[in-house]
Amino acid sequence: MNAVPDRRPRPGTPAEPDRRPRPGTPAGTSVRLTVAQAVVRFLENQHVERDGVSRPFFAACWGIFGHGNVAGVGQALLEREQSGDPSGLRFLHGRNEQAMVHAAVAYARQYDRLRAMAVTASVGPGATNMVTGAALATINRLPVLLLPGDVFATRVANPVLQELEDPSSMDATVNDAFRPVSRYWDRIARPEQLPSALLQAMRVLTDPADTGAVTLCLPQDVQAEAHDFPAALFEPRTWHVARPVPEPYELQRAVELIRSARRPLVVAGGGVIYSGADDALRVLAEATGLPVGESQAGKGSLPYDHPQSMGAIGATGTTAADALAAEADLVIGVGTRYSDFTTASRTVFAGDDVRFVNVNVARIDALKLSGASLVADAKVTLEALTQALEGWRADAAWTQRGTELAQEWDRTVQTAYDSEQQPDGRLVQSAVIGAVNEVSDPRDVVLCAAGSMPGDLHKLWRTRDRKGYHVEYGFSCMGYEVAGGLGVKMAALDQAADGEQDDRDVFVMVGDGSWLMMNTELVTAVAEGVKIVVVLVQNHGYASIGALSQSLGSQRFGTAYRYRTDSGLDGDRLPVDLAANAASLGADVIVATDQDGLRAALQKAKESTRPTVVHVETDPLVPAPDSPAWWDVPVAEISALESTQQARITYEQHKTTQRHHLDPTTPTDRTETDPS
Repeated sequence: MNAVPDRRPRPGTPAEPDRRPRPGTPAGTSVRLTVAQAVVRFLENQHVERDGVSRPFFAACWGIFGHGNVAGVGQALLEREQSGDPSGLRFLHGRNEQAMVHAAVAYARQYDRLRAMAVTASVGPGATNMVTGAALATINRLPVLLLPGDVFATRVANPVLQELEDPSSMDATVNDAFRPVSRYWDRIARPEQLPSALLQAMRVLTDPADTGAVTLCLPQDVQAEAHDFPAALFEPRTWHVARPVPEPYELQRAVELIRSARRPLVVAGGGVIYSGADDALRVLAEATGLPVGESQAGKGSLPYDHPQSMGAIGATGTTAADALAAEADLVIGVGTRYSDFTTASRTVFAGDDVRFVNVNVARIDALKLSGASLVADAKVTLEALTQALEGWRADAAWTQRGTELAQEWDRTVQTAYDSEQQPDGRLVQSAVIGAVNEVSDPRDVVLCAAGSMPGDLHKLWRTRDRKGYHVEYGFSCMGYEVAGGLGVKMAALDQAADGEQDDRDVFVMVGDGSWLMMNTELVTAVAEGVKIVVVLVQNHGYASIGALSQSLGSQRFGTAYRYRTDSGLDGDRLPVDLAANAASLGADVIVATDQDGLRAALQKAKESTRPTVVHVETDPLVPAPDSPAWWDVPVAEISALESTQQARITYEQHKTTQRHHLDPTTPTDRTETDPS
């Protein structure tokens, strides 16, 4: 269901923004502003409301100025900053365009998509640097508004600096690259087009089922052009985020399937978190005995020590969740996209009789795996299921088995946390994760995105708060970490300032590969006085891809940072000093060389008020404990390498276990048997 503007006052709605004309605003039904000024004024007056609570939607606008936006959006933001109006849109100065988008997206995720940020960049490389961030936002269904500058709409000076000359069309610019990675895309070639484009942008940004990156391309001449805009465009406008209820027939069908199941399992996805449905899930699980596995985005749906929390599921899953998944005859997916990691490339749900019930606000996800689909909000659907299933419980032996498997896995986690230092002095990554988990408070946030740590965190991190786990694994974008941590901390500070919750620390887990790709927003954190704790893990290469390469028979080729010799990049390690690099960016740096030193460093960083980097070296060849789940990465069918030949044999064996999950889902009567 699309979000629609709703101007009715609601309980808990804050004082309405001042409707009086601003200085310089003429009386009447129109307001004369430049296009850029109109964009900023509009954004300042957009609010979003859910469950009777309203808040301003746009928290700030990130920007790096160049010739394509410095005299347009840049000038408009300057005017608002110098006006002294507290409702003016805040400007944040980033250091990298892609990183600015990452920070904005992380902010929106921390706010459960109920607040967002805008990002502006100049025409050309500044704009195209944002394309990766746009893809990340859209894949993860997170709102961000992108305002890239564009070439002259009048074309009087073509070609301008940084303009792409397409011999087949004078209408194409580099900003057309945003089209496939945006949920809504538009180019404002005339001022008259702006009102409808802004409203369409808000429709998408505030729609949980359709949100993602929204791109409004702003030609640099049009940005500066004045126009008489309707005054109503700048009136305060509230967008209601609805909670679609399940259709009665689909709800009844789902209830019949659940009641007929002998081995049911819930898969909690990101929709549980965004909907604020974690309490509703806990109530359902406790009332029915349903065990719960979690996707990457859904981790935190239940506390790690809840008796029915099986932890991570899929390719990076726990032995508990994946064992139940292999035997389940009914999988209840709530707010999950069923990515290949969640389904272990469609091998983890292995039962011959397995069926699916899928709850999701997005129809594309609700219809996956041929399940019974409930296109509805997670919270209201879980509440409806709890009521409809009153008096029914899963078989006690099935529930108890899940609890015992989860307890067994937790003992495995503790053993991994207690991993001893290697003979050469390096730590094991599992022990680093354990130290961060033990030093952090229950409400603190751990953040990661790429490399081996997302998988290890998914399995090993003991989540104690619904917002305590933030791993970007839809795009798994290297370089997200520092910028994302900055965005999450900004959101936490704003939530604390608004009295929504107490402040919380953010622990950014980042490997050397991601650090070298993008660490620029550490400078922004220093400039803004925003404290994040960055745990910088140095293992001299790509641990995750190195392990994957070895498992595929590719012998870790091209995955280590080494000097070149006559035989290739197999010389000594490069003398890269990442601790010195971090210090040069203005942060405090602590180097930890052993387990006790690591805990002391983390504690010192937690007590500090400044951005702090804790540097630690680890051994990439020591893996974390794992389940036998698989991930489909094709191996060469023909190779001269014996290692690749052997890997191909293993690959073909796994391929035989893949399932299409195309069976129709209908309720059936089943004889109750002991699931053990």
